[in-house]
Amino acid sequence: MNPTAPKSLVDAIDAALPQTQCQRCGYPDCRRYAQAIADGEAAINQCPPGGAEGIARLARITGRDALVLNPKNGLEGPRRLAIIDEAWCIGCTLCIKACPVDCIVGAPKAMHTVIESECTGCELCIPACPVDCISLADASGELTGWDAWSAPQADTARERYAFHTMRVERDKRENDERLAAKAQAKLADFAAASNITDADELARKRAVVEAALARARARAKP
Repeated sequence: MNPTAPKSLVDAIDAALPQTQCQRCGYPDCRRYAQAIADGEAAINQCPPGGAEGIARLARITGRDALVLNPKNGLEGPRRLAIIDEAWCIGCTLCIKACPVDCIVGAPKAMHTVIESECTGCELCIPACPVDCISLADASGELTGWDAWSAPQADTARERYAFHTMRVERDKRENDERLAAKAQAKLADFAAASNITDADELARKRAVVEAALARARARAKP
């Protein structure tokens, strides 16, 4: 156990991961898997996209013995590419929200499509689709693991995931701010904004709204 693993070690481990952000390692993203390895909380054989070569790289970095890929996390295979059957797509946007690298484009009630060059084959869009219109195609033939991927592709995926994370956090923050402003405007003249006429019930409702705003402000603090 090493809860104070230096950032340099985490960076080195993270650089050895393919950055597909597929979560098959059991962690929310590659960076947190790297942190778990550095902290001694995770084994080095939990990344199917990295495969045997990825495990060998992690073994050299950490000084641990190389292991075979844990089958509980999946099997090493070719790089996959998500393909959307446009005839069945209903434009629900759920796959867009699920994609960790923002490589699916479209709009509500409009057909979606995958930017092939940016797809990491993470498969997270598959369970998100309610009409099962997404399939996976072999994108690397017989090449698997790091032979089917490259450092530049991993770097691009890392950058796109970082932007995706920032965008999601920004959108949530902006939405929270809009809701808070709306609630604050109602509190300014709560009686007029509500259909409630009973004074005690009106006071109770105001207290509920004020408490919700207080919780939102507390969450917004860094």
